[in-house]
Amino acid sequence: MAVRVARARGAVKGGYPVGRGSRNGSMLKSSQVRARPAGVPGQPRQTERAIMEQHSQGLKVMVVDDSKTIRHTAETLLEQVGCEVVTAVDGLDALARLADRQPRVVFIDVMMPRLDGYQACQLIKQNPRFASVRVVMLSSRDGLFDRARARAVGADQFLTKPFDRASLVQAIHAQVPDFQPSPP
Repeated sequence: MAVRVARARGAVKGGYPVGRGSRNGSMLKSSQVRARPAGVPGQPRQTERAIMEQHSQGLKVMVVDDSKTIRHTAETLLEQVGCEVVTAVDGLDALARLADRQPRVVFIDVMMPRLDGYQACQLIKQNPRFASVRVVMLSSRDGLFDRARARAVGADQFLTKPFDRASLVQAIHAQVPDFQPSPP
């Protein structure tokens, strides 16, 4: 099942039939395998706990845009103010990552292939599990129709491209008032 999902997402191409494994010849000797120390059942080990705490310090934000340049720019600017940034290339990719990464704010482009920002926003807001996720629509068009359509599908805010660090931080503050950006 996992292989089928991975293939559908484009992560796995070709390969051997399910259940046959790979045949790349990499085998470990029993002397190379280290046993994992036992911990309290249901509790993460100390190193795992430290890693989780380290990653939970910043506000988790998702940036969804089919433009690599926009994704990279937004990611860089948001990381400079202390956000943990997850990126996605389109609406379908965003929905797949949303469940795993659980961001509090999603910046999503309006026009993308496969599933555009309006459709993705509507699906996010209609799902009770993600209804509390704040969605900020990104668009290079600043028309009244675009803003109205964004509101109609449940977007919490509309931000016009190009954006800068200040406008991204303002948008986050509008959605998460207790956010304290770290100095750049």
